[in-house]
Amino acid sequence: MKIERFEDVEAWQRARELTRMVYRLTQKPSFAKDQELRNQIRAAAGSAMHNVAEGFDSETNVEFIRFLRYAKRSCSEVQSELHLALDEAYLSPAEFKAAYEQARSTRATMRGFINYLRKYETARAISMARKVKLPAPPPPQDS
Repeated sequence: MKIERFEDVEAWQRARELTRMVYRLTQKPSFAKDQELRNQIRAAAGSAMHNVAEGFDSETNVEFIRFLRYAKRSCSEVQSELHLALDEAYLSPAEFKAAYEQARSTRATMRGFINYLRKYETARAISMARKVKLPAPPPPQDS
């Protein structure tokens, strides 16, 4: 499938699902009362999604990779905050497991896309290097 819009990027799609899941979980009355944690985990989940979108409009794959790394870190932040929510009994163990797995799989998808972009850049650099004809070295100087 050709990627023409950020919405076509699988990593963005998974991050969107993670964000929807986090928003649903944080609407529970027990979770909603902890406004600081609720806002922080929502921001982290949204950041995962938004960084993929922002990186998509980068001028280079290297810059896109930088934004994907930010997005990946945001998934890890969500996972850490899920532990706190579980510890405070804002989530059931089943809810925790489902959300944690969604964050993990989203992060793995981002990591896979980063690896793909790196390989593409490496192959492109090698191809460009082969096309460039370097001048012959100068003949040795007689002393």
